[in-house]
Amino acid sequence: MAWRDFSDTIFAEAKRDNRFVVLYLKAVWCHWCHVMEATTYKDADVLAEMAQHYIAVRVDQDSRPDLSLRYEDWGWPATIIFGPDGTEIAKLRGYRAPEKFLAILKDVVADPSPVNYGDKPGETETSPGTALPAGRRAALETEFRSFYDAENGGWGIFNKFMDAQAMEYALALAKRSGAARGDGDAERMARQTLAQSFNLIDPAWGGVYQYSDKVDWKSPHYEKIMSIQSSHLTLYSLAHAQWGESQHREAAAKVYRYLVTFLGSQRGAFYTSQDSDSVQGDHGHEFFALDDAGRRLKPMPRIDTNIYARENGWAIAALAAYHDATGELEALARAVAAATWIADNRMVADSGFTHGEADKNGPFLGDTLAMGQAFLALYRSTSDRAWLERAARAAGFIEQYFVDAATGGWFASANSGVLGKPVKSRDENIAAVRFFNLLFQYSGDARWRRAAERGFGYLASPAVVEALDFLPGVLLAERELQREPVHITIVGGKRDAAAENLYRAALTYPAAYKRAEWWDRTEGKLPNHDVEYPDLGEAAAFACSNRICSLPVFDAKDLAGAVDRLYR
Repeated sequence: MAWRDFSDTIFAEAKRDNRFVVLYLKAVWCHWCHVMEATTYKDADVLAEMAQHYIAVRVDQDSRPDLSLRYEDWGWPATIIFGPDGTEIAKLRGYRAPEKFLAILKDVVADPSPVNYGDKPGETETSPGTALPAGRRAALETEFRSFYDAENGGWGIFNKFMDAQAMEYALALAKRSGAARGDGDAERMARQTLAQSFNLIDPAWGGVYQYSDKVDWKSPHYEKIMSIQSSHLTLYSLAHAQWGESQHREAAAKVYRYLVTFLGSQRGAFYTSQDSDSVQGDHGHEFFALDDAGRRLKPMPRIDTNIYARENGWAIAALAAYHDATGELEALARAVAAATWIADNRMVADSGFTHGEADKNGPFLGDTLAMGQAFLALYRSTSDRAWLERAARAAGFIEQYFVDAATGGWFASANSGVLGKPVKSRDENIAAVRFFNLLFQYSGDARWRRAAERGFGYLASPAVVEALDFLPGVLLAERELQREPVHITIVGGKRDAAAENLYRAALTYPAAYKRAEWWDRTEGKLPNHDVEYPDLGEAAAFACSNRICSLPVFDAKDLAGAVDRLYR
């Protein structure tokens, strides 16, 4: 097969020669992609039909977020068939055997009428404010609970994985402060799902398999991708901070060990994924049943050694969360090293980020957004204001290049490309709203709050919020917009051991939505100096909410109790 890259010239050539276009989106780590390439795309009849009527385009979806987000509901692999003028004719999900794929190719040539997939028209409405309509919120809350599989854990009844947004929302609802009772049902959901997710941890190397295709969580697909490693590391760390149980810390440590051992590069940044197959096209069950020594005798599943800004942003934020929950200084050092390398090698315009090396198709929202979140996480973990400044510059880049003026949301790509108007990712828009809101809380700059509210207006619009019943991320974003984060400030010198112990306790306090700050008077006022703290002559911690602060806390072991009393 003479595969082509996806470029601006493809459809001009297709129109000139009256040929159809097959866009095959695959992943380096994807088992069924390997199978399709070894069978369907090696079949003589398929090759002959393609050679006569089609231009064949192959894209690694991890390398092209614009295409990946546009067609993620159809893969992986995803196969999109276009007419000569670029019209989408058919979208195919997953593996197609040679005879079935050949029949589809012939049918398209015989009748190139586009298949009606019920795609909705573009969004044009917004819903100003920071709250969902009451009825819609109630419906989403109901779906969050009813979609939960009470017997097996997790949300949904087919493939089993730990939904990051649903889990974080459950943890937030389950949080108990002082005498106030948390949501018992949410806590049961979170605990059961966390326990079941342990089945997806590789017992030999650590790290987390992507999902199980059986409800008992014990039939994994063996690929290990960065989005899964980073979300599990974060969630296990949050759970350990919340409940103080060793099982969650041990699970986090296993993910951390895999991340730095297998996906860590010598340059300090992180690779993208590891394949599910030892030999491409062969299912990995026998390989991953082996212990470490047995695996070392076999071909190593391929590691995708591309270094993408987005995936590194996810890893950095997860490492910061792991450090905050456990005090692991090595994890923080690795996060700083990765952030430094990405800033040195992927930054553009001193603020935004390219996806990969020599990226000609971006910039993409996901890279700058993930790095902005990473910088904000590092500011919380280190109290080094340089990271907050970098987060603000990333936010400015996002506002300059990705805003959709018509809806208030953010496009996934700054370039429309040959497929016309770029798409907006719901997950990226949820993450952007949360990022801009937290950046406002730390910086005090009202423009970031306005950006968050505008973005939430897009998320709350009928075309978005009514498209799916299961949107825990929208509920999470609304929850954060409508309340202040847990706010803990340490007052004391950066070389003061007592102040350092207090800051360590502030970082450990269980809350994902948290504003932890360390005020050393020699550095000038805090970036968002909205509270005047007294000089007591020794290091002290204050928890503040709605401009009411706790009494000063001088002993780190007393800090959590003081915060609980304020927020109960």
